[in-house]
Amino acid sequence: MPDFNTTDFSNPSTFILLGIPGLEAAHIWISIPFCAMYAIAVLGNFTILFIVKREPSLHGPMFYFLCMLAVSDLVLSTSTLPKMLSIFWFNSREISFSACLTQMYFVHSFSGMESGILVAMAFDRYAAICHPLRYSTILKNSVVAKIGLAVVLRSGILALPYPFLARRWPYCRTNIIPNFYCGHIAVVKLACSDIHISSYYGMFDLFSVIGMDVFFISVSYTQILRAIFRLPTKDARLKTFGTCISHLCAISALYIPDLFSSLMYRFGRNVPLHVLVLISSVYHLFPPVLHPVIYGVRTKQIRDRLLRLLTHKET
Repeated sequence: MPDFNTTDFSNPSTFILLGIPGLEAAHIWISIPFCAMYAIAVLGNFTILFIVKREPSLHGPMFYFLCMLAVSDLVLSTSTLPKMLSIFWFNSREISFSACLTQMYFVHSFSGMESGILVAMAFDRYAAICHPLRYSTILKNSVVAKIGLAVVLRSGILALPYPFLARRWPYCRTNIIPNFYCGHIAVVKLACSDIHISSYYGMFDLFSVIGMDVFFISVSYTQILRAIFRLPTKDARLKTFGTCISHLCAISALYIPDLFSSLMYRFGRNVPLHVLVLISSVYHLFPPVLHPVIYGVRTKQIRDRLLRLLTHKET
């Protein structure tokens, strides 16, 4: 059996993913809830896409953005979870250097896309509540397409430096990654040179993307709340605010684990490694699981259409 612990290389041909270090004996048991949640994520997000495609009444800006979120959820979870399960079930720990960098790019790129889509959905709520009479002219299909393209380009461009920086460093310590996927910080920590540039760029990306997105979401909801409080009755205020609950839950499902995971990896030096990896896994799996559940339960049009499909009744 080859020795993966120490070697001398500048660019290793493979990395070894440990899964969840310290909990190897429990990998099979840990895989059960992760597999179940991944199945729910895939089924739930494909169901959202299918229902929106089949139902002409759902062909509007809010549901187009929801479809974008579903696609990003599918790509983000599929970028990491199948490899994680193969580690748990088949002890398939090796990943090539190029595949590792590709996975790194997809994870960081689609994480940024999810954040950008939530900003677009906040703008959708702002337009619907603050300018209901002009909603259809503000968010025309061409505008929705341009917003989607801007989100993709921003995320794709900002994620490009991650694999390039990781490829730049020489690796002379080990090729073992104590994680279930190739995260940027987890990989560059194996380098035997000064990686401050990588660390600084990661922090810049985290706070510029999330900071900017949270700012725009906050501005949107400030205007939304001002419009809600101007409504004449309590019932009208509650009903209008209720249209935002799904979006607020989706924001919480993404940002809280993301921010917590990123800060813990950079500053949680005294936190056990398996705890850090489990927190990271929560970030990668919970949003794709929760988003279709949140919108499926909270959105009447999707819920009604799903019930019709399940009961085989035609409209």
